Amino acid sequence: MKHRTLFARRIRKLRKAANLSLENAAERGNITGNFWGDVERGKKVPSLDTIVAMAKGLALPPSSLLFLEREEDARDIRKRIDSLLAKCNPQELEMAHRIIKVLLEP
Repeated sequence: MKHRTLFARRIRKLRKAANLSLENAAERGNITGNFWGDVERGKKVPSLDTIVAMAKGLALPPSSLLFLEREEDARDIRKRIDSLLAKCNPQELEMAHRIIKVLLEP
């Protein structure tokens, strides 16, 4: 996957996590909503100054926008978890269950 696509997904994900509309985030960063949207769609490549402005709009440090690790498919993650659980003894399975339950249940 291209860096531009990964960056676009990262920006959109961070904006949505901040519960900001595209227009609000762009306004906070003092850039146009159209440009922000083009970046999120991977149509435009922002300059360093624009990355800093986008970070300001998201109230994040600029470096956090550049973590471009590829997001894994849920099926791949489940396979990795299943592989780990298959190696567990009954006590380890019970402990894993308790940990997962604490993480996922309110």
